[in-house]
Amino acid sequence: QVQLVESGGGLVQPGGSLRLSCAASGSIFSINAMGWYRQAPGKERELVAVVTSDDMTNYADSVKGRFTISRDTAKNTVYLQMNSLKPEDTAVYYCMGNVRHMLNDGGTEYWGKGTLVTVSS
Repeated sequence: QVQLVESGGGLVQPGGSLRLSCAASGSIFSINAMGWYRQAPGKERELVAVVTSDDMTNYADSVKGRFTISRDTAKNTVYLQMNSLKPEDTAVYYCMGNVRHMLNDGGTEYWGKGTLVTVSS
């Protein structure tokens, strides 16, 4: 089993910044990818950003140029630096990890419990 624990959410004013962290622990051989998704009230969960094991990144159009995803392989941790935050960024942010438990394992997707980000004046 693998646990993903997010931190760094909170209340911030429009135009402000927050940094989210997500640490993976447990039965980990390697990590194929880690990323962030978000779900606003009344909306479906959507991709925010993802980074793969070879450092390829993908961002939602709505956050390009404002958010930056990065990872620390040694710590099995992924970060999301969020700048120029807007009220529409308000959501619960979930960490996702695609984890291999052994060499020939294709990977299993795990999710954190989420951290709330509220952008409001």
